[in-house]
Amino acid sequence: QVQLVESGGGLVQAGGSLRLSCAASGRTFTNSAMGWFRQGPGKEREFVAAISGGGGGTVYADSVKGRFAISRDNAENTVYLQMNSLKPEDTAVYYCAVSDWHRITAAGSIDYWGKGTLVTVSS
Repeated sequence: QVQLVESGGGLVQAGGSLRLSCAASGRTFTNSAMGWFRQGPGKEREFVAAISGGGGGTVYADSVKGRFAISRDNAENTVYLQMNSLKPEDTAVYYCAVSDWHRITAAGSIDYWGKGTLVTVSS
């Protein structure tokens, strides 16, 4: 049974940093893209960042470019999201996702989801 478990969320002041982790179990995802989505209060789930199976390809939403960095450790079956210069508008539940690289940016095309971790950025 595949499980994606996120951790690292919490409360941080604007301008601060957090590092999210997502540990996968049940199978290895070396050949799959892994990514992050978020859903803020009253908003739809939106794409944040993704990384290819080998780690050589990354893609980011415009809203987080230059502030967030995604990475992965295939030996640990884990993906990370380093979030810097956080803003109140980054407040959301952050979800880990796994899919094919060509579908990883579309919420409707995700194969596996984590349950999410809450990030709250205070002003």
